[in-house]
Amino acid sequence: MKNLLSITMLLMLSISAHAQQDVTKFLGIPVDGSKTEMISKLKEKGFRYDPTTDCLIGEFNGASVYISVVTNNNKVWRIWVADATTFNEQYIKNRFNALCMQFANNPKYITLPLAEDYTIPIEEDIFYEMTINKKCYEAAFYQFSGDARAAVAAILEKAKSTLSYKYTEKQLENPTEKIKEEIVRICMTYIIEYVGKKSVWFMISGNNGEYRIIMFYDNEYNMANGEDL
Repeated sequence: MKNLLSITMLLMLSISAHAQQDVTKFLGIPVDGSKTEMISKLKEKGFRYDPTTDCLIGEFNGASVYISVVTNNNKVWRIWVADATTFNEQYIKNRFNALCMQFANNPKYITLPLAEDYTIPIEEDIFYEMTINKKCYEAAFYQFSGDARAAVAAILEKAKSTLSYKYTEKQLENPTEKIKEEIVRICMTYIIEYVGKKSVWFMISGNNGEYRIIMFYDNEYNMANGEDL
């Protein structure tokens, strides 16, 4: 147990070091610097700038998209990527679920251990859920430039060790829903602490039965924190 905790602590220190050195990247470009520099770099990737909309237009992950560069104090803190066209309910569910799988299987991303599945059941009526129940369909991941799977395992073990005063090893290995919620909550705290400023998340945006995916690549080191108030 002591060796496991030592390994966990070393991994967490590694995560911390990476978080301090890195910022979120979009297509390999750091989400940082000036808006002019970012637009120039995206144009080099083949995107076309449209001054009328102040967006770049091109193809990303197999889809036609608009890209907006968002700044705070003249520093880029967010890349906003939206489908250029809208889709029907069935298509957007399939597209959302496919994105969830792509991120979950990508070793560059961390998600919450034991967290709920983001994918949408095929029979779910998202028009009803979004219109009547005001449900938001979102999925969040975090970029990590090291071994993401090892980092997730480390975070999970650290969370379990934090709860070892309260539960037995057997309970933590086979957690009830209540214990699982506690583990996830602690994991979230560690993820936010170490890599939470490198979030990449996406959502379904809809209107009158037409839907699109909007993605956000955030460098939260540059986002507004009330410094201008």
